[in-house]
Amino acid sequence: MVASSQISPGMIVKIEEKLYRVESSVKVTVAKGTPFIKTKLRDLSNDKLVEKNFKPTQQIEEAILKEKPLEFLYLEGSHFLFLDTSNLEQVAIPSGIVSENINFLKEGVVLNALIYDEKVYGVELPPFLELMVSKIEGEDDEEGLVANSIRIAILETGAKVTVPPFIEVGDIIKIDTKTGDYIQRV
Repeated sequence: MVASSQISPGMIVKIEEKLYRVESSVKVTVAKGTPFIKTKLRDLSNDKLVEKNFKPTQQIEEAILKEKPLEFLYLEGSHFLFLDTSNLEQVAIPSGIVSENINFLKEGVVLNALIYDEKVYGVELPPFLELMVSKIEGEDDEEGLVANSIRIAILETGAKVTVPPFIEVGDIIKIDTKTGDYIQRV
């Protein structure tokens, strides 16, 4: 347990059996009244942002998420199937939890699942991935060219990335998974 005055952005807290990531926390003082802590919290179960106020001395339960490496297998319906390499069991994760990371998922990619009480609340891709260019947009009619001769490449996962003009179909390129930016040809 921590005092609400000690919570900071990035912390995971448990309130009324729900997990929240602290997005912001500000101490508010008022002329006639007691100060309070105003927070913006992201509900990890549905990704919605909520605002909550706390008394400065109010105790809040901090939740520590465990990280577990999982290897992506395939998409089945609305769930992504992963292999827990420590015990060779399959883990199904709903597509809402995978969210934008879907753009860089391919068979064999190992990512970290964020787990609390045996439930997955989020996934983190490796910082960089090497993916193959499967198509260049407008390659035949020069429509794929944008300002400064940069082209739009479609990767084997379906993600679209801006690349320099020397990148061709079949090239393997390194991608920053946080920003979705091209890093280099491999």
